[in-house]
Amino acid sequence: MIKVSGLTKYYGSKKAIEDISFELEDGKIYGFLGPNGAGKSTTMNIMTGYIGATSGTVEINGYDILDEPEKAKKNIGYLPEIPPLYPDMTVEEYLLFAAELKSVPRKERKAHVREIEEKTGISEVRGRLIKYLSKGYRQRVGFAQALVSYPDVIILDEPTVGLDPIQLNEMRDLIRSLREKHTVILSSHIMQEVNAVCDTILIINDGRLVANDSTDNLTVSNAASSVLNYRFKSDEKTVREILSSFNYVKINNLSEENGSVVCELETTLDADKLQNDIFFAFADKKIVILESRVMTKSLEDIFIDYTNSSDGGKE
Repeated sequence: MIKVSGLTKYYGSKKAIEDISFELEDGKIYGFLGPNGAGKSTTMNIMTGYIGATSGTVEINGYDILDEPEKAKKNIGYLPEIPPLYPDMTVEEYLLFAAELKSVPRKERKAHVREIEEKTGISEVRGRLIKYLSKGYRQRVGFAQALVSYPDVIILDEPTVGLDPIQLNEMRDLIRSLREKHTVILSSHIMQEVNAVCDTILIINDGRLVANDSTDNLTVSNAASSVLNYRFKSDEKTVREILSSFNYVKINNLSEENGSVVCELETTLDADKLQNDIFFAFADKKIVILESRVMTKSLEDIFIDYTNSSDGGKE
């Protein structure tokens, strides 16, 4: 369990974050989103004990990150955007070093590190110096160090940067598997990635938390109206006449195309009701519906709606 209460941070007179509060449950993956300069990195750095807050508290499994930093940090694995690697160490030397720092018992260290190497797909480079690895492999090594000692909370800042498409899918599968035993906080600018792996989304903008809900709820609650695309086996005049009988439907466009009629409809009512009404109205006229599609807001659209007031500054 992570509890963040009234978190505020100023750098001199400049506000980075203000009065941020949220609670994260065990066994879930949380997407932490925001434009550049919104305060994401500041928040994560405070949560991991890297920097202090001006005011507010962070509790990790009941331990205050400021008052009991050693106990709190034992519960955290962190992959910052730039992995904290030692280029003159081999991969295995580095991970064994991380295991020692995280108090993994000496007798268990090598087996523990080998297991994590397998999980993150870096076994084949365990004997190579980190400075000779590709960017993608370096990212994986950084991910591996975050898993050392299998902490309850894993914080990942842009974990898939530099990975090719195959590695990207493998990493997403690995992140999904972590929810079985860990709470995961994932910061990413790749909306498809967040949508694919996260249970809940937190959006921060201009130093304040502006959204905290499940992906499904965010999509539903931000859809003021539903947009539907249709294709009918008919002519434009007939289709327009039928649709005009629905006073709760706005016709955004309607045209004939390749022997059929395509149109985009918008309604403030339930999309299922509109689909049902259209089905029976056109069936009554013996007109075939060739295509019916409900268009919902993407996570990217929602993100833009919440953050379009950002000034685009840098943290």
